Amino acid sequence: MRLSFSASCKQKQLLVNFPGLNDMDPFITRRRKDKVVVVAGATGTGKSRLSIDLATRFPAEVVNSDKMQVYKGLDIVTNKVTEEECCGVPHHLLGIVDPNVDFTAADFRHHASLAVESIVRRGRLPIIAGGSNSYIKTLVKDDIDFQSKYECCFLWVDVSLPILQSFVSDRVDRMVEAGLVDEVRKLFNPKADYTSGIRRAIGVPEMDPFLRAELSSTANEETRAMILEAAIHEIKANTCKLARYQLQNILSLQNQFQCSMYRLDATEVFLKHGNQADEAWENLVAGPSTMIIGEFLYEDDFMAMAATPASPSVITAASVLGTATPAVAAATH
Repeated sequence: MRLSFSASCKQKQLLVNFPGLNDMDPFITRRRKDKVVVVAGATGTGKSRLSIDLATRFPAEVVNSDKMQVYKGLDIVTNKVTEEECCGVPHHLLGIVDPNVDFTAADFRHHASLAVESIVRRGRLPIIAGGSNSYIKTLVKDDIDFQSKYECCFLWVDVSLPILQSFVSDRVDRMVEAGLVDEVRKLFNPKADYTSGIRRAIGVPEMDPFLRAELSSTANEETRAMILEAAIHEIKANTCKLARYQLQNILSLQNQFQCSMYRLDATEVFLKHGNQADEAWENLVAGPSTMIIGEFLYEDDFMAMAATPASPSVITAASVLGTATPAVAAATH
């Protein structure tokens, strides 16, 4: 199964029709704190897809919180969303940092705070999305100023670990087919430091033995092929290890933010293909998330709309609520 962004890009109108949805300023002025959505999950679970889905249904912009995707370059290695996949949704802190510079959690906190402030000031919803939970924790838990200004709703996209590990292993193969080796080769420097900057990204240090073998006159073609195969295997193993590590960190976040974190089980999506996978995504992830965020943002207005009969020509909160209730039950609080 390969996650597809095509369905969200076809979205032509806001899925939920709330009073003031296209102009959040009146809403912003009448509540205590501005609101922020955080989309968390292990690598490969569909965080980017969900954040873009939501940003096509609400007036929102995405703030990247992946510590490797903040860097310029290595778009294949770091799995950056493409311009087409962004569906016109503005993204912040994506591919902006010099690849040789260390971008720390403190740097992220500073720049993400500025991005969130800018988004809110323009009457839009910030959606923080990415797999670097240390970045998220530094911003939403350790920053007292951020806590005083913003109320957060956490969406956790979860996938059964064995299913996810199979998916990310297959994804590495697709990355290799898409040009991962050539991409890393262009960055290769025998004297490079793999403990700083973008060279820390999984897929870069693992390729070092192969790229050195290419420069060696003693390694024949068969030897180089074996070294490359071993490098790809190591990339897969390290990606699976990363997924387990991220899951542990998310469980820690869940303990800290129980009242505002919602788990969305996307496992079934990864067991299907094509249109069936897209339908499962909508029913189990995107649809419930839309309802959760609608209620989070609009509260009284949301419930009032849910009690009003839906117009056949407009997709309202009532019509979505009526069709999505079983799916919402799949999102555990």
